[in-house]
Amino acid sequence: MSVTRAAEPPAGQHGTPATPHAPAPGGTRSRRRAWSTAGFHLGAGALSALWLVPIVLVLVTSTRSFDDIAANGLGGLPHSFTLSGFGQAWTDGGQARALANSLLVTVPTVLLSLALASLAAFGLARYDLPLRRTLLLLMLGGNLLPPQILLIPVSKISESLGLYDSLYALIGVQVGFGVGFYVFVLHGFMRSVPPEIQQAAVIDGASPWQIYRRIIMPLTTPALAALSALSFTWIFNDLLWAITVLRTGSKMPVTASLIGLQGQYVSMWNVIAAGSVIAAAPTVIVFLRFQRHFVAGLNLGAVK
Repeated sequence: MSVTRAAEPPAGQHGTPATPHAPAPGGTRSRRRAWSTAGFHLGAGALSALWLVPIVLVLVTSTRSFDDIAANGLGGLPHSFTLSGFGQAWTDGGQARALANSLLVTVPTVLLSLALASLAAFGLARYDLPLRRTLLLLMLGGNLLPPQILLIPVSKISESLGLYDSLYALIGVQVGFGVGFYVFVLHGFMRSVPPEIQQAAVIDGASPWQIYRRIIMPLTTPALAALSALSFTWIFNDLLWAITVLRTGSKMPVTASLIGLQGQYVSMWNVIAAGSVIAAAPTVIVFLRFQRHFVAGLNLGAVK
């Protein structure tokens, strides 16, 4: 006997109501992601343009003539192109001598500071020295003091030592105030080196100096490169300590020389802008040279 099955009513009439089609969640997420990406790029582009406007203005002003600026205004469109402002700032404005003074202070200071900091960080990170945590905190705490409260003591100490108004005094001050921070940074990198590497070197007969020079220092190269770029920028652009321990105009670094340049060429904005470009060029070159190592050092520190 055959059983005839009754035809089932279509969904939505007498049976279960039909389920409406829900929008695809993937498409909504994609649209949201696209809008957020577009908003991020627009915001980043606006901030970048805002940051670049003063730099572009200084570059354009440095290549304009004085007559052009006087006739059309500082913010007007340029109607001339000349490099005479750079020549005036370089020779008559004393930027050549000031730039040499800055390099004579910055390069030895960076090398000496990182050498001393790497040695101190190696001892504090790789050996069980007494009170090493206290020493590290004292070095870091010294960098937290506002430099303004130390201007008079530093000036008096440099006078009592017979170093006042000399580049040696400026080098000593920069080294003294920078080593603590460099030790703190290098200590973190050197402490992350696996102790098995050092133990294997000791078994092979390596001395502490060999461990420092052949094992620890090569592994700390990204951190040293990042600190080199940062310290060069900080020391080269420093103004406070330069005007504290120096008095003679011929010994001033390039940042302090810009103040004298502004007083010498009060209304010649093209010369002042050209001097600013000359003063900024070395730090830009150093950063571009160490950019790859600088980014590597930041990335290495981010995953510790």
